[in-house]
Amino acid sequence: MGGWPEARERSAPGRRRGRRSVSSPAPDGSDAAPPAGGPHPEDDPGDPEQVARSICLRALTGAPRTRRQLVELLAKRGIPDDVAEAVLDRFGEVGLIDDAAFARAWVTSRQAGRGLARRALKAELRAKGVDGEVAEEAVALVDDQDEWDAARRLVQRRLPGLRRVDRLTAERRLVGMLARKGYGSGLAGWVVREALDEDRSGEAEEPEAHEEQGLDAWLP
Repeated sequence: MGGWPEARERSAPGRRRGRRSVSSPAPDGSDAAPPAGGPHPEDDPGDPEQVARSICLRALTGAPRTRRQLVELLAKRGIPDDVAEAVLDRFGEVGLIDDAAFARAWVTSRQAGRGLARRALKAELRAKGVDGEVAEEAVALVDDQDEWDAARRLVQRRLPGLRRVDRLTAERRLVGMLARKGYGSGLAGWVVREALDEDRSGEAEEPEAHEEQGLDAWLP
């Protein structure tokens, strides 16, 4: 049959159209830039549900989001609560929102990339709106050995830059670094002392070696 009215207008040669055409997508496939200070071109102010869907889809295109992050985003854009809830429920049903999957991916990435301990990972997930039980299940992917290994790697990376300072200062800085990553004082202290003992073991041996050689070793 006749198709969309806009398509018929475009096909009629020489006919002037009385309204502006909808903006084309950007060449890279991303949304066209919205007018300064105005809504996105796809957002129909007369249909809040469509606006909410568009906002969520654009947000999820950039990176996974938790449900609470999207709730806050929709609230900032003035979407009514009941509309936001209905749209987000539907997104959850089709798998576009999955806080458990988000939490597992977050834990895997942040533990491997930043060496964060379970306590820090759990705090980050809660800050992003992940439910406590869901966060616990995701953080359980990291076991005690994972934390020890990650703490050792973090310390080993910092050791070269601390060889010019005294041991007490180096120990304090390394323990502080691990604490900021979520490690408890017991584990942090053990890993740091172990690493410093190994790294500085030769410092105490050199004077003893000279003493054993006796004074004759220093004479011409």
